[in-house]
Amino acid sequence: MPIPTDLAGRYVALWNEPDPERRRATVRALWTEDGGQILQPPQEIRVQAAALGFFASVLEARGHAALEQRVAIAYEQFVAPGDAAFRLRGTPVQLGDVLKFEWEYAPLHGSAAAGGGTEFVLLSPDGRIRSDYQFIDG
Repeated sequence: MPIPTDLAGRYVALWNEPDPERRRATVRALWTEDGGQILQPPQEIRVQAAALGFFASVLEARGHAALEQRVAIAYEQFVAPGDAAFRLRGTPVQLGDVLKFEWEYAPLHGSAAAGGGTEFVLLSPDGRIRSDYQFIDG
């Protein structure tokens, strides 16, 4: 099994990676081929979706291609403008094949986070992510 701080650090760094090829390689190194991210969107997104007739309470990206697309979109939306980045918050903890860690999205100049979340990551026997459950604060 990977060292919790190392895996969580690589995970968070992925979302800040500007190079698409490095993002692709990191997704493949972090997740199993059928691995996925299951996200509970923030309340305001759930309200907007419900107004359009979508009542699902979770979003999911499964498989390397979908995960690469998810990371690329998040990078373009949140990091590419150059004002803020994702960073690890606190100390990751592992219990058996489950890793829990927190992250935040914060301005590059200043310490107040604009948002954040908690990940519960289920690891495969080879130490890669099988399922990544993301809970966004707020």
